[in-house]
Amino acid sequence: MIKGAHFLLYTSDPDADRAFFRDVLGFRAVDAGHGWLIFALPPAELAVHPSSGNFVQRHGDEDLLGAVLYFMCDDVGGMRQSLEGRGVSCSAIRTAEWGSFATVRLPSGGRVGLYQPTHPTAV
Repeated sequence: MIKGAHFLLYTSDPDADRAFFRDVLGFRAVDAGHGWLIFALPPAELAVHPSSGNFVQRHGDEDLLGAVLYFMCDDVGGMRQSLEGRGVSCSAIRTAEWGSFATVRLPSGGRVGLYQPTHPTAV
C-alpha cells in the first residue's frame, strides 16, 4: 500500500532553498544527516497533464517523469503579500480557467508556483 509521496526539487543552491522552506514557509523537517532536510508538506494532489513529450529528470540511473510544483492556498493575494512582506520576490498574480496564480522566487533563483484553484480539488 502506498503511504505517501516524496518530491525531489532540483536546485542550484539546495542549502539556501532548504533554509527558505524551513524559515520562510515554516515547513517542519527532519535532518536525514549532514543538514539534508526532508520536509513535511501540506496535503497534496496530483494532476496528470498532456505533453508533447516526456519531461524527465535523471535520478537513480533512471529517467523519471518531471513535475511542476504549485503550493495551493485559499487566498493567493494574501499569501503573496505575506511572502513579499518577508522579502520574497513574487510575480504578479495572473488568472487562468483553473485559478489565480503567481510564482515565488527561491533563493537559488528557481521558481515554484503558488495558486488559488477555482476547480474542484482532491484535498
